Amino acid sequence: MSAIKGKNNLIGASIPRIDSPAKVTGKALYAGDIILPGMLHGKILKSTKAHAKILNIDISRALALPGVKDVIVGKDTPCIKFGNWRLFPNTQDELPLAVDKVRYIGDEIAAVAAIDPDIAEEALSLIKVEYEELPAVFSIEDALAAGAPLIHDENKELKSNISLDRKIDVGDIESAFKTADYIREDTFVVHPHSHAYMEPCATLAETDSEGRVTIYTSTQTPYIVQCLLASTLGIPENHVRVMKPAVGGGFGGKMELRKWEFCAAFMSRRTGRPVRFVLSRQEELESGRRRHGMNLKSKVGFKKDGTLVAKDFEAYLNGGAYNSMGPTATFLCGNFGAMLYRYPIYHYRGYHVYTNLPPAGAMRGFGAPQAMFISESQMNMAAIDLGIDAIDLRIKNAMVTGDKIEGVTTISSAGFVESLEKVASETKWKEKKKNLPKNKGIGIGCYSFISGGVFNWFNTQYNFSACEVRAYDDGTAHLLTMSCDIGQGSDTVLRQILAADLGLAVNMIRLTAGDTAMTPKGDLGTWGSRVTLMNGNAILDASKKIKEQLAKMVSIKFNLNVIHDVAFGDGKVFAKANPKYGMTFGEAVTLWVKANRGEELIARGVYTPRDKGLTTPAYSFGAQVAEVDVDPDTGVVTVEKITTAHDCGTVINPLGVEGQLEGAIQMGIGYTLSEQFAMKNGKTLNTTFLDYKVPSAEDMPQIVSYKVDTYEKEGPFGAKEAGEGLAIPTAPAISDAVFQATGYRCKDLPITPEKILRSKGKI
Repeated sequence: MSAIKGKNNLIGASIPRIDSPAKVTGKALYAGDIILPGMLHGKILKSTKAHAKILNIDISRALALPGVKDVIVGKDTPCIKFGNWRLFPNTQDELPLAVDKVRYIGDEIAAVAAIDPDIAEEALSLIKVEYEELPAVFSIEDALAAGAPLIHDENKELKSNISLDRKIDVGDIESAFKTADYIREDTFVVHPHSHAYMEPCATLAETDSEGRVTIYTSTQTPYIVQCLLASTLGIPENHVRVMKPAVGGGFGGKMELRKWEFCAAFMSRRTGRPVRFVLSRQEELESGRRRHGMNLKSKVGFKKDGTLVAKDFEAYLNGGAYNSMGPTATFLCGNFGAMLYRYPIYHYRGYHVYTNLPPAGAMRGFGAPQAMFISESQMNMAAIDLGIDAIDLRIKNAMVTGDKIEGVTTISSAGFVESLEKVASETKWKEKKKNLPKNKGIGIGCYSFISGGVFNWFNTQYNFSACEVRAYDDGTAHLLTMSCDIGQGSDTVLRQILAADLGLAVNMIRLTAGDTAMTPKGDLGTWGSRVTLMNGNAILDASKKIKEQLAKMVSIKFNLNVIHDVAFGDGKVFAKANPKYGMTFGEAVTLWVKANRGEELIARGVYTPRDKGLTTPAYSFGAQVAEVDVDPDTGVVTVEKITTAHDCGTVINPLGVEGQLEGAIQMGIGYTLSEQFAMKNGKTLNTTFLDYKVPSAEDMPQIVSYKVDTYEKEGPFGAKEAGEGLAIPTAPAISDAVFQATGYRCKDLPITPEKILRSKGKI
């Protein structure tokens, strides 16, 4: 029993994203576009102090303003803390609205609901807050200094501003370094970074007559929002319905419960009217979640021939005022520090540190861009000191299929060596390095990334991915999944996977996604590059069950062997050896429905890789070469060309992978060269895209990419991730190229013209 291959095989077909027409014509409906009768408009009052006790909040004038229907403060709410979902429940430290204390500029204090946005905004100005200002700390060093104020002094278990630590110990590190011929030790600093998604967050909540809440929200994790929102409201989980409309990007910034989601739901229940919150770009930039800034220290040892001996890695994460997704980032940073190369001995110490800054959360790569920026830079520096070509040094130590990461996983497929060889040949790497023109540079950066986080130390009653497939007698199928398309094109790929396996055209698949009341519980949303592999496997599980039932119908009618003789393709179910013995897909469904007295043909598919490694069932790999020009007078870096070779298993949709690659490079260039928060005493000063510089189309280089063929046995049709991993190598590749062009080695991102000119003594 199989789906036929050939001209009707959809795997590997470049199918344009199904949502493209709606988005380019403006017909796509986002959360901020939804209007309901009687809807109120919400606004949130945020702290102007970085660290202070709240002495009093006077909302009387705001309540008296005509058109204001509700005003709430922290003490009006159930005061239930939330945070890193169920992975680390003991680290949940955030209230929907601050009660006794504010911990950063932007900490939410009160919320208003009014008949129009202008009245709500005016009402905010009428709320008076009395503070007792407290000492504040903004850097990791200040937060850990003797006598530093405790940001979460209510938690008596914490003796410092380190909210948690993580460690990995593989082997005797001290003995290992004694055997090394060459050791280098470096300290790097990487900066916070905005997600800069095009659609600012928005939420609309409405309440029925029995107090049940339906919330339309810009999210990438509907089920996680449902769980946390129900918890903070103090109502049953099933009394919250989360619906995800179109989402204009997330990159990890929309995977938590956010304060406005709680406020919208809570105020809707109080007023009996729909309540909508829409954030501005200024709000997103000044106090929204961001990538963790980190202080990184890495000590790595080699033999003379370049063989790696040991690595000792230490990371301090600037988590801001709350844990958010920091506990997971702290662990994953150490996990990614052990990736790419065979480290026989590896130690990691990670520390999540509270400061009086906006909280940092999950962001594309989730600890990997930081960890691999220092590890890849060290490989480039070590190559020079050892007199070995940087690509040759990597090939010598590269992970290959079958390698083990002690206590974590066995690498089931790896095209890393092939990726390195491909970029070396296609860019004429060695030839160019020997003959670089003045002010030109060529650099290398590499990556590996997870294909869906599974966190197998975490016991849950739910599957990690689930879906439902319904087959109909008109020849169509309906796929229901809680997986979220947030702009990456997964709705198209998931329909492609189901259509290919059932032998149907893509337009014969209907998709319902991101609705907690309609779709199967168990899918944790879009993060960790998990959708294609995990939800794809759940789809194949459901599809297999559908095909087994339909194959029985065809085999009974034509006296066939069910297992070996029945195939699916071209919208038909037929004998593989003799296709004239068959029928259309719809006719087969009709037979099944009749045989089962009108019952619907429905199958549930699940996927939970319990025995497939500690954190993920599969890893992607890749190598990237950047070519740059640096203006000697201004220090301005122009990225001229980026060449990437990557192993993402079987490519389901090449057009989609190409889009992911280009978007990842754009994000990587911004992280490396231009995107940086300007902060003063905890206040974000650059709150528009005019002064928070995101690369535009004019800043993009020539991009060349190559797919390295591998087959991942754990992936659907052999596929694995092609989203987050691609955002990792750009920073170390550009940094290395800038060094080749100028002699300046960046250890504190971003690379700015001022830093380059200062290194040359020009300023």
